[in-house]
Amino acid sequence: MAVDDPLLGHGRQIIVREDWLRLTEEPILEPGLPIIDPHHHLWQRTEGSYLLPELLADTGSGHDIRGTIFVQCGEMYRAGGPEGEKSLGETEFVTGIAAMSASGRHGRTRACAGIIGMVDLTLGDQVDPLLEAHKAIAGARFCGIRNRTAWHPSPEVTSNLVAPPPGPLENPAFHDGARRLAKHGLPLDVWGYHTQLPHVIALARAVPELTVVVDHVGGPLGIGPFAGKHGEVFPEWKKLILTLAALPNVVVKLGGLTMYVTGFDFHRRPKPPGSEELAASWRPYIETCIEAFGADRCMFESNFPVDKGMCSYPVLWNALKRLASGAGATEKAALFSGTAMRVYHLDRLPEALKVDL
Repeated sequence: MAVDDPLLGHGRQIIVREDWLRLTEEPILEPGLPIIDPHHHLWQRTEGSYLLPELLADTGSGHDIRGTIFVQCGEMYRAGGPEGEKSLGETEFVTGIAAMSASGRHGRTRACAGIIGMVDLTLGDQVDPLLEAHKAIAGARFCGIRNRTAWHPSPEVTSNLVAPPPGPLENPAFHDGARRLAKHGLPLDVWGYHTQLPHVIALARAVPELTVVVDHVGGPLGIGPFAGKHGEVFPEWKKLILTLAALPNVVVKLGGLTMYVTGFDFHRRPKPPGSEELAASWRPYIETCIEAFGADRCMFESNFPVDKGMCSYPVLWNALKRLASGAGATEKAALFSGTAMRVYHLDRLPEALKVDL
């Protein structure tokens, strides 16, 4: 795909076109299967906000979404104050939305039942009080941390780093912060590209007491120097995934495969893909992860609204259900809700998501 793709918007994310998404509609598969969506974002933007109404429109589109987990995306940071405390604004913002949903006035789904925030793990002695400050705001909803870590030297590959590259994964102070995080009983989500997985492996080995959640099947790249090279990237990615899977403290989120960086071009077609086509394109990655990690260390995710540029919410979950069609009831429960409930401790919430696991 060209760097000047006219369908790219803020942060080189694919622009969401609701009218285009409606061109492909399907009956909901297994509508009674309980789902926890463990990965979505919320933001306010001039070219496409995604707030509680938009989230609930998606989660209410037919699948049985019992609860969701918000993942940091740099939204609503405080305008002033110490740099390390600015991300508290995001936790405050999402906690308010979670409270709105918990009132029951917006339907059954408990939006943002879990909140994964941002604390810079390279800050040494500041890490512990910052974690406590986030927990003081969000209470039991605060269920993890994610730092900005995705980076590749090619200028054609989208990066989410704020500090100068190559980023915190290689910083020895990051491992120290990860140990502090583990003492708080919180997992660490890591979003990195497949080229960064050796650093994730090193982290998981160095801090075995920490649960490391690898986002978006480990980020196989398909743009920049990897454009048109899915066949070449796959074996390299798979070798690293198998190494990660051998580490018992690592789990993986299954999704994120319709982001711009993956190199798929469904958004450039006259109609959005259906779930059968999505399942076919995702199958090598999803099946590799499930076979390597086992269902109890895998969780399906939407990664909305980022992935919404290429497919709709009901079609996405239909595709994931097709990929799990051969799994037994216990495996399905883990993939769609159980692993997320366990890893992020959602069972302890006072709202009780009422997923019968």
